[in-house]
Amino acid sequence: MFSLGDTVCYPLHGIGTIEKIEERDVLGKTTTYYVLRLINTKLTAMLPVETAESVGLRRIITPEECEALFEYYRTADPCLGNSNWNQRYRENMDKLRRGDPKSVIDVMLCLGKRNSIRTLSSGERKMLSNAKAILCTEISVVLDKPIEEIEAMFDS
Repeated sequence: MFSLGDTVCYPLHGIGTIEKIEERDVLGKTTTYYVLRLINTKLTAMLPVETAESVGLRRIITPEECEALFEYYRTADPCLGNSNWNQRYRENMDKLRRGDPKSVIDVMLCLGKRNSIRTLSSGERKMLSNAKAILCTEISVVLDKPIEEIEAMFDS
């Protein structure tokens, strides 16, 4: 369980801070919700506490894990993924839903390599951009560095 003020990663949505933990009565059932303020979009998201684990809500990584991620990014072998666009999109979306930073990097590497061979579809370009934004925001928060600096580290 998370506490008020915890910074968390909500897969596909980004990094946020738990601003409130509140109960709401919906259709006669009382449910406890995390109220998250998402950093990238400044939006608020409500997530039932009972489903937080199943949707991949997790604590943000540590500075040591950031270094390990940069090393993984430098040394991982990017695969091209499935040749069928639709299947590849679903596989990459599943990786992003997991919320595991290494899976996000796998998506970035796969789509980056594919983009160097031929232009990505608009859906895959958006997926690549979102994956990079979510990961870079998390690392930026953890290392207390500007997001542009983190993006440049991945671009170089």
